[in-house]
Amino acid sequence: MGTIFEKIVAREIPADIIYEDAKHLAFLDIAPLEKGHTLIIPKKAYLTVMEMPETDFCELMVVVHKLAKHFEKTLHCGINILNNSGEIAGQEVPHVHIHLVPRREEKSIYNKKAHVNYLPNEMEIYKNKLKL
Repeated sequence: MGTIFEKIVAREIPADIIYEDAKHLAFLDIAPLEKGHTLIIPKKAYLTVMEMPETDFCELMVVVHKLAKHFEKTLHCGINILNNSGEIAGQEVPHVHIHLVPRREEKSIYNKKAHVNYLPNEMEIYKNKLKL
């Protein structure tokens, strides 16, 4: 069956993909904390970053770094880089994922009710703006 992320990797369900290489995929979050909020995943399913071989973790961080620099330059903002490892830490999907959250103002990103909504077609605009 697989997780929602495995289904996105397999193209069984759609996603607004902004980056892809042989081992990683990055796509806009459907419940963003800020516009441009992106999830970066390894295509291979690992439950937590502690389960990943060190080389795979380091390769994932190279992609995170590349995209964070791109976001900062493109969106003229700060970036929060977040990871919740394990259900007790708030991980909702049992597949490693890193959140890149553009920050334009000071507010808590830990309020799950603080999601923003895209205007019609705005998600497509962000996808095109952030695509690498």
